Formats: sequence, structure tokens, C-alpha cells
Amino acid sequence: MSKLANQQQPPPPPPSSDMDVDSVDAAEEKNLVRFSINVLELTREAQMQHGLRHGDYTRYRRYCTARLRRLYKSLKFLHGRGKYTKRNITESTVKDVRFLHVVFYMAERAWSHAMEKKTAGPNAKQRIYMLGRFRKAVKWATLFSQLCSIKGDSRTSLEAEAYASYMKGTLLFEQEKNIEAAMMNFKNTRTVYEELGKYGSIENQLLCRQRIEEVEPMIGFCSRKLGGSALQAHDLLDMEKEGPAYDLFKAKIEAVLSETRSQQAASMTEFNWLGRRFPITSAKTRVAILKAQQLERDLNGAATESISVDKKLAIFDKLFSAYHDARGCIRNDLASAGNAENIRDDLNGLDKAVSAVLGLRTIERNQLLVSIAKSKFAKHRDEKNEKITKPEELVRLYDLLIQNTTDLTDLVSSGRDKNEEENSFVNEYELKGLAFRAERCFYLAKSYSSAGKRTEAYALFCYARSLVDSALHQLANSPDKALIQDLKALSDNCRSNSCIEHATGIMEDENAPERLSKGVSTISLGDNKKKEDNKYLIDMLGSYESALGEQQTKVPTRITQFPPPFQSVPCNPIVVDMVYDIIEFPNLENRMKKEKKSILKRFWG
Repeated sequence: MSKLANQQQPPPPPPSSDMDVDSVDAAEEKNLVRFSINVLELTREAQMQHGLRHGDYTRYRRYCTARLRRLYKSLKFLHGRGKYTKRNITESTVKDVRFLHVVFYMAERAWSHAMEKKTAGPNAKQRIYMLGRFRKAVKWATLFSQLCSIKGDSRTSLEAEAYASYMKGTLLFEQEKNIEAAMMNFKNTRTVYEELGKYGSIENQLLCRQRIEEVEPMIGFCSRKLGGSALQAHDLLDMEKEGPAYDLFKAKIEAVLSETRSQQAASMTEFNWLGRRFPITSAKTRVAILKAQQLERDLNGAATESISVDKKLAIFDKLFSAYHDARGCIRNDLASAGNAENIRDDLNGLDKAVSAVLGLRTIERNQLLVSIAKSKFAKHRDEKNEKITKPEELVRLYDLLIQNTTDLTDLVSSGRDKNEEENSFVNEYELKGLAFRAERCFYLAKSYSSAGKRTEAYALFCYARSLVDSALHQLANSPDKALIQDLKALSDNCRSNSCIEHATGIMEDENAPERLSKGVSTISLGDNKKKEDNKYLIDMLGSYESALGEQQTKVPTRITQFPPPFQSVPCNPIVVDMVYDIIEFPNLENRMKKEKKSILKRFWG
């Protein structure tokens, strides 16, 4: 019966289709987990914290290698022991977000290696290796974009696409074969970051804005290349900035500028200075002088007011470097000129003229530094919360200006036969040297005034005013109205400050007997009383008295005394025991243990 019952038992019902669909959906959702990576923030943080803040691509490449080693070990995604076994990262492999980090750091390592070779100035063989590293970076960046489009969310996919477009544009930009494709990739990168910059946190918007500013000069360079328009020097200099993206761009700028200068230098045959003409035969000297003249036009152009002070100082540094290169080329030509008197005379005159221009630009740069220091001298604190300029710093700057003007006038007046322009130039800068000496004397008096030396300050203010009056008398017919106005303002300042110092000195002399009598009255042989000048803030919390001292004095701030002063504390009482001398103690010799001696010890004692 049981066997029959088992045969007649109906089969179990088949699983419902709804249960199958739910289980399949759950499995698909488990396999389609979307990872989220802030690619731009990850890139910027890794680069800035590991070397690229200072342009150190070697350090960043080593960091990427160490980071990859840690990721491989944590994921247990190793490549064999002893012999290397290649393991590819595919869509099925990416089950953790760290696999996407592996692909990202592979691209960053290849890119940093290429940039390291580029900044070192590669030769033909190293350039081939550098382009190979850029291709490797493009390969890994493309794989990173593909994996993020499948495994990442929408924002991660978009950022990875922008990252891959930037890498492709960088390779094409460096190859110089397909400028149009490079510009399209850079434009794609800019479009993505413009859209991403509209949303998210403020930090993310700033990062997108910085990335757009890095890409903009490359787009402009490519568009000018494609349009066939001449790349002007000032346009290229405006594109120059700092950052990892601009290191790729600097070599292009220098190459274009050197090519433009070489074309213009072919028509440059002589150098004019103070009515004299000096022939230029060397092509290297022409290029160096032409570079310096272009930088001078950038400094003295119509848009000078819009240029920041830091950029002006950077242009001055490049200007000095160009003139030093020109002098080096002239000295080499002199060494190879032999005994040809005419050639040597022309080269010596050219060297003198270039040295004079270099000295003149040095004076202009030091005057710019003086104007910066003067703007900070009148403030207690500037916007960047830096310290105020001390008068001693201005004295040092005017010392440099006086030395520069002396060297320049000696150099120009060293010739035997001087023309009218040279004589007027020497007279002009001798008067400027006199004005610099008056300014130096004024700020030297300011330094004595801040130290409380009224007599010396008064004498120096009077002497500075006499120097100003002498300079104004000699500049009566000068067309330099700006210098005359500055000297008149300096004369007024000298007069007002001398009156102030005179009045302050008289007041201090009037108060001297009172201070002396007060000091004598408080003299004490003990150290219990403190002087009034040594009061600390912690001792007068109830009164509104300043513990900072007067302004522009070197008196330290008196908050509290450190180390703390010694304080008297009560000690334990001294007990004199008088009873000890009159007590008779019992004899305890019978209780002491007696030492037993042997016969030999008794015999020998």
C-alpha cells in the first residue's frame, strides 16, 4: 500500500515565474553595483600632495608605483612570484572600486614618467621614449573610461571621459601631427568640466574652474596654429602660468618664440644706444637682444597697469637673463676676434651699450621694489597679514639704487669722446642719484626716530631737506616733472618731521627732571617693590592700561613673568633637643654578643 501511495503521489509544483524574475533581478543588481569616484578631486589631491606642487614628477611617479603595489597586495591581484604573469583587468574583474584605482594610477604613472622626461629636455632618443609613455597613458586612460562607463555612476563616467580626452589631447599636442584632433579633445574636456562646475560643492566647482583655466591656453594655441595667424610674443606670455598642465605648454611657447625671434633677427643688423650705432654680426647675440627688447615692450606697453607686481618682477628676471646671454655671446666673439682692431672696437662698444641698458633696467627694477616697500610702510598690516616695512629695509634699497646709478654714470662717462646725449644722460642720473641720497637720508632719520634718538633724527631730517633743495635747484629747467613733484613732497615731509622731532625732543627734555625725581624717589635697597615700567597684564586686569608698549618700538609684550619669580614659603620648625646631654643611658655591654676566639687567634692576638 505504501508503495502504491508513493506511486500515486503528485509531483511537486514547478517554481512560479515571478520567483524566477525576482531572483534574476537580484543577481543582476548584485553584479551591476555602481561605483563612485571623484576623479578630478582624486587627481588633484594625489598630484599636489606628492610632488607636483613643486614640479617634481619623479617623486609623483614613485608614489604611483608604491600606491599600485599596495593596491595589488590588498586586492590579492598579484602577478606571480619570480616570473611575471600578466593579468588583465576586464569588466568581469572589477568587483571592487580599487580595481578602478589600479587602472587610474597606471595611467598617472605613465603620464608622470613622460612629463619627467619632457621637463629634463629630451634628445631625439628620449623623445621617442617619452611619446611611448604618453601612448601608454592614453591606453590606460581609455580603459579607465570604458570601465567607469560600465561599472561607475553617471558622474564618474563623465569625469573619466574628460580625463581620457585630456590624455588623448596631450599626446596629439605633443606629436604635433593632428592639431585639430588635439583641439577637439581639449574642447571636450572643457565642456565636461563646465557642466560639472555648475553643480556640487564649492570645492568641486573651484577644481573644475582650475581645470578649465589649464585647458584654455592649449585650445588657444591650437586654434592659432590651425588658423595660420602669427603667434605674437605677448599672447604667448599671457598663456604662461604655473601648474602640472602648463609644464607641457612651456616648451611649445619657447619653441615658437625662438622661431619668431630667429625670423625677426635676420633683419636686425645694429643696436642703437644714445645716438651711437653698433653693428651686430652674431645671430645668437641678435636673438638674445631681440628677446630682451620684446620683454621691454611688454613692461612698457599700454597694458602695463593691468600686469601684477609679481609678473613684472618675473619679466625683469627674464630680461636680465636675456641681456646676460647677449653679453656672453659678445664676450665669446671678442675672444675669437683676434687682432682685428675694428671688430674689437665695435664689440667693445656693443658690450658697453648692452651693459648700460642692463644697469638701467636694474635701476627700474629696484625702483619697483621701492614702490612696493613704500606702499607697505604706511600701513600697520597689509591685506595678506604680513609685517610692515621697516625704514631700514628702504635704506638698504636706496643704497642699492645709489650704487646702481654710480656704476651706470661711470660706465657711460668712461669713453674719451662723448656726444651730447651721453652728457645729458650722465647729468640726469647724477641728479637722480642725489635724489636717491635724499630719500635714503629721510628713511635713515625715520629709523633713528623709531629708536627714540631725537637729536640724530632731527639732524638727518635737516640734512635730507638740504639735499632735496640742492636737487630741486639743479632740476629747475628739467622736463622730468614727476621727479620734481616727488622731491617737493619729500621736502615737505622732511620739514614736518623735523618739526615733530624738535618738539618731541623738547618735551622729553622738559619731562626729564620729573622722571629723574620720580626714579630717585622710588629707589629702594630691597627688591620687594616692582618698577612701574615692569607691570604685567596679569597684575592689572582691573585697569585699562596697555601692556604692548608704544608703536614702532622694540619693547616686548608684557603678559606675565616667565619663569615665575621665587616666593617665600614657611619651613618646618627647628627643634633643639637639650635633654639629650643630661640623660644617663644604661650599660648594655653584657647583652652584646661576644665573639669566640680560637686558641691561635688568642695567641696571635
